[in-house]
Amino acid sequence: MIWIEFIICAALIILASSLLSKYGDVIAEKTGLGRAWIGAILIAGITSLPELASGVSAVTWLKEPNLAAGAVMGSCLFNLMLIAVMDLAYQPGRVLAKAQDVHILSGGLGVLLLGLVAMGVLIGPVVNGFGVLGIGFLSIAIAILYAVGGKMIAGLEKERMGEVLAQEAKEQDYAEISARKAYVVFISSALAVIVLGVWLSFIGDRLSAATGLSRSFVGNLFLAASTSLPEIAAGLAAIRLGAIDLAIGNVLGSNLFNILLLAIYDLADGRANFWASLTNANGFAAVMAMMMTGVVIISLMYRASPRTPYRFSWDGLALIVMYIGSIFALYLLG
Repeated sequence: MIWIEFIICAALIILASSLLSKYGDVIAEKTGLGRAWIGAILIAGITSLPELASGVSAVTWLKEPNLAAGAVMGSCLFNLMLIAVMDLAYQPGRVLAKAQDVHILSGGLGVLLLGLVAMGVLIGPVVNGFGVLGIGFLSIAIAILYAVGGKMIAGLEKERMGEVLAQEAKEQDYAEISARKAYVVFISSALAVIVLGVWLSFIGDRLSAATGLSRSFVGNLFLAASTSLPEIAAGLAAIRLGAIDLAIGNVLGSNLFNILLLAIYDLADGRANFWASLTNANGFAAVMAMMMTGVVIISLMYRASPRTPYRFSWDGLALIVMYIGSIFALYLLG
């Protein structure tokens, strides 16, 4: 019964996230706010709502910080593995060889943030209780670095994102959709994603108890895969449209936002001991995510692409092997 609940909840998250993306685009057209702003800010945050909702509920209601952190770290690993899936779907060549250099900045920022997470696991017990208003110094550092890096990325990508989203918008026609309907469906879908995210956190805790697996492992595998479903749908859709930079940017940008969620969880915990509660499994996942991001950065700088299109490139194969190895190692740790 628990597995049926999990499948139903995951399917509903995909549906709700798809409606959010579509009607967010409608709102951009109706209001004139611009698809660059709606797509880069609003939609990016929306696809991460499942992680936010499930994580906050896991920390505040279930008192399981490892379940919340495991979902975040697992989502980062899963998103990076998704690049390999995109590589297979993009048959003309190696997908990262066609991406812009701006993603190197996103990847480098991700490595820095993941390094802070690994540091948090290692020194969390030592700095337990040190912070401001219940927020640890590491969480404050993550928030500051995210804000500074996000401003840098936004400045580099603003013009390009506008061109990509404007080109995509030519294929859409929202003349028959009223502004009122767009707002109603958008708000309803957002609320649905939040409720489903809370439900998903309870399902994850019950899966942990039913299977005997650790909450870190359940978070890294089941919750991470299901809450990353919006990114999967958006990424593959962008690849089909030929919007490679939109797809890669969504993956790396989602990872940055996911790490910021840990600072929000620390705030929700309210006891300045969030980092001290994390197990080594989450630290290991952070290190593996750093290594996988390193593969992406190297691939973005090494532009050689194989002439044979119907096969995995070296970077896609490396990401899949590292992801499978990470999950196996997390299983052993759990």
